Amino acid sequence: MKPETFSHTTVLLRESIDGLDIKPDGSYVDCTLGGGGHSQWICEALNENGVLVGIDQDDYALRYAKNRLEPYACQRYFVKSNFASLTKVLEGLHLSGIDGILYDLGVSSFQLDDDTRGFSYHNDGPLDMRMNQVADLTAEMVVNDYAPGELKKILFLYGEEKFASQIVKSIVKAREIKRIQTTLELSEIIKHAYPPKERFKEKHPSRKTFQAIRLEVNGELKILEDALIQGIAALKPGGRMCVITFHSLEDRVVKRLFKERANPCTCPPDFPQCVCGKKPEVKLISRKPISSGIDELEKNRRSRSAKLRIVEKLETES
Repeated sequence: MKPETFSHTTVLLRESIDGLDIKPDGSYVDCTLGGGGHSQWICEALNENGVLVGIDQDDYALRYAKNRLEPYACQRYFVKSNFASLTKVLEGLHLSGIDGILYDLGVSSFQLDDDTRGFSYHNDGPLDMRMNQVADLTAEMVVNDYAPGELKKILFLYGEEKFASQIVKSIVKAREIKRIQTTLELSEIIKHAYPPKERFKEKHPSRKTFQAIRLEVNGELKILEDALIQGIAALKPGGRMCVITFHSLEDRVVKRLFKERANPCTCPPDFPQCVCGKKPEVKLISRKPISSGIDELEKNRRSRSAKLRIVEKLETES
């Protein structure tokens, strides 16, 4: 599929825009710009003094979003970078004190639908999976060059794949004959490594392995917590952060960090009052994750695993 034909359905759009509580003259960062779906609604709410910063690693996403957002009056900056470099991006734009930050994690629909990117196990394409297409590490290298123990660890930790041992054995056996180069080659190997009774029992047997390899290629979990910490630091008091996750590993990182920053006290529970002196940086706007409603689930299957968490920056004592 050629990228020019892609369509992108933005997940939890209204919920995340409401969560940002947008001020017309505020400054907002879309750390995962993608097709610009969330950013378009941010721009809709901003006046000519408002600022949008869109960050993405993908050149096509940046070009597409720039064209999509051209009609809007707000100031717009598009930066090719990873959200792990948020602080540097904002410093480079001479921006401080942001009113809202959005992270829509995972793979964009247009990346999944573009067979040449290698993210999908449904269609054939090269084993790539790079969000930044000039990065060195590819899925093909992970599958063919990683030691069996290292590959098993990735599948177990990043994919929570209970059949990791069987899958890795099958991958190693196949790559001894020739390098595994395409998504469907890998998907077939995974499918036949699964016990027959478990194949397609719930979801596609390749789902967890492809997720694990993608996370390894792009280092997503390694940079997530640091990126969120940078985001909290960049917020003004009263500024909001919205984070949309698509699997349990990401959501755990977000949930734990938000909980720690909202309730940092380390005093024993039986202490009558806090003596550790640690003050909360944020308050939880959504104590439980927000999920897609029935209408969205019916229209977009990819929204079924999406979870939105929201925090607001608190005023800190000087």
